[in-house]
Amino acid sequence: MHDILIVGVGYVGLVTGTCFAEMGNRVICLDKNGDKIEALKQGVIPIYEPGLEEMVRRNYRAGRLDFTIDYKNAVSRSEVCMLAVDTPVGPDGSCDLTAIKASARQLAVVMNGYKLIVNKSTVPVGTTQMVRGIIQEVLDERGCNFSFDVVSNPEFLKEGSAVQDFMKPDRVVLGVETERASKIMRELYRPFMLGSDRVIVMDPASAELTKYAANSMLALRVSFMNWLSNLCEATGANILQIRKGIGSDKRIGSAFLWAGCGFGGSCFPKDLKALRAMAGHLGLTTTLVDAIEEINTQQKELLAQKIEHYFTPHGSLLGKTIGILGLSFKPDTDDMREAPSLVLIDQLLSRGAHLRLFDPVAMDNARKIIGGATQITWCQNEVDVATGTDALALVTEWKQFRLLDFSSILAVMKGRAFFDGRNQYCPREMAKIGFDYFSIGQKPALNVLESDFLVNDYSFQELTQHGL
Repeated sequence: MHDILIVGVGYVGLVTGTCFAEMGNRVICLDKNGDKIEALKQGVIPIYEPGLEEMVRRNYRAGRLDFTIDYKNAVSRSEVCMLAVDTPVGPDGSCDLTAIKASARQLAVVMNGYKLIVNKSTVPVGTTQMVRGIIQEVLDERGCNFSFDVVSNPEFLKEGSAVQDFMKPDRVVLGVETERASKIMRELYRPFMLGSDRVIVMDPASAELTKYAANSMLALRVSFMNWLSNLCEATGANILQIRKGIGSDKRIGSAFLWAGCGFGGSCFPKDLKALRAMAGHLGLTTTLVDAIEEINTQQKELLAQKIEHYFTPHGSLLGKTIGILGLSFKPDTDDMREAPSLVLIDQLLSRGAHLRLFDPVAMDNARKIIGGATQITWCQNEVDVATGTDALALVTEWKQFRLLDFSSILAVMKGRAFFDGRNQYCPREMAKIGFDYFSIGQKPALNVLESDFLVNDYSFQELTQHGL
């Protein structure tokens, strides 16, 4: 059992602290936001993450998990101090390390003996050494000679499955410089990997860069598939079939090969900017990273373009009502940061459309960002969002959207267009149900009254002649 301090009770900090407490450690979570700390003591969780709320309450009741704003008391009770503070994007795309620097200084001011400082925040190469320098400077000012270690331990948590990711990690990356630090960190993570040791030990600089490399590689795969989906639509190929064809290659694999309406969240966009900034400061080219971002920006605009193109023969989007299913950047989270839905909403509003919005979890966060435009109606469920609409657009692939009651939805719609930004449904089946169906990287499928005719039966040349 270890005594652990988590500095910063955001997404990473709360998940990390709670999971360590679940394994029997004594954990104190510290944050400067007193209201957040008091809410957590009452069992009010500031984020949505499946399984987290119950785990927080259980460990708090058991006395293994506590929350505080008192630095001195928290540091004095802890041997391991983990920094999980925010590192937002600066004006030039680089990480703003203000919170990291402040946390390191505050730790050093109240240090009362050996401490292992663990950096969980996503930070650029060199941050471990910077933190070490800040702490040593403060200790020198205090006239103290306490020993300490600084470790880079990047997180690889996926929103929506963060608890499971932490409890059953596929790897733990440790950037360490001393045997003492390595021993403590291995002991911390041993309960999470009793079946096999998946700890990867390296130097701190490599550990810091590993986090950026991993997220950028995943973003590259997504953007490549999105670029390829546009080529599919231009040639008549099917992106889902291509995914099977390349994903079956063991050298490639099938993960993160889904085409869609762009990626969002706090990790991919932020880490790409930081990686580009690091390279730029060193005089290195950033062509590949630039392309990933450019493709993603274009892909977020794709659904609005498809919707506008569909309605152009009938006038324009002015006065049309569009229902949007899903607002968060991905399922199983209420996170709206960089969400593709925000781009779609902005573009549709600018074209004079009325919007009906629904998300199973992210409605409150969406309201804070989107505001109360008169053109927007906030809805209660899937049928409600479809009521009176000229078209529906699926943006976030929540599980509850997989088996929608399409007969009830069509019955309340004014139009019959369905724009699937996540390729959740079969084009032919959607057309048979009664929709004009448009997806990503596949031919459209139109329902034609009193006929079994489908766009899938058209040749590519005929589709082009019809403007599809």
